[in-house]
Amino acid sequence: MTTPYFPPAPELQTTRWFGSAGEITLQSLRGQVVMLHFFQMLCPACVLHGLPQAMKTHRLFAGKGIAVIGVHSVFEHHEVMTPQALEAFLHEYRPGFPVGIDAPSGGSIPRTMREYALHGTPSVVLIDRQGRVRMSHFGAVDDMAMGAAFGSLLCADELAGPCDAEGCKARSDGDSAHGSNLRSFQIP
Repeated sequence: MTTPYFPPAPELQTTRWFGSAGEITLQSLRGQVVMLHFFQMLCPACVLHGLPQAMKTHRLFAGKGIAVIGVHSVFEHHEVMTPQALEAFLHEYRPGFPVGIDAPSGGSIPRTMREYALHGTPSVVLIDRQGRVRMSHFGAVDDMAMGAAFGSLLCADELAGPCDAEGCKARSDGDSAHGSNLRSFQIP
């Protein structure tokens, strides 16, 4: 049986943060499921689908094991997507979660976006509690599919034993599927 490989999530490379008192690192979020929402403020699909989905996720699951982080990744129209314009955009939309500005790379694709090999915006990256990339998707993700992915990642630690470089081991207490350790998440 082959154990699937989930690569470690590259650290965020940002130049500035909004909605946070300081820099946010993935290391500081270890132990939570992390949703990285990559967007551009002039991207119609980001504004119509990606941002509302990220905002809803944050509103429903903040403090319940899921951290939502926005990454503003500018790969076109650089001259109009300034930090000041982003600040006004965020003031208007009030996402509620922190947003970092992806650091320029010297080329057209910013550094974090390049590290995650993303193809555009909106893009969603889900990172498990151990800091591994478990999903990377360009384009709109159906809300039900996103919910299933979150449920799977939130329960993964409860259904498996310890994880190491070789993967996760099955729990040995015989209670891997119906244990009292399973967390209940209720959607308000």
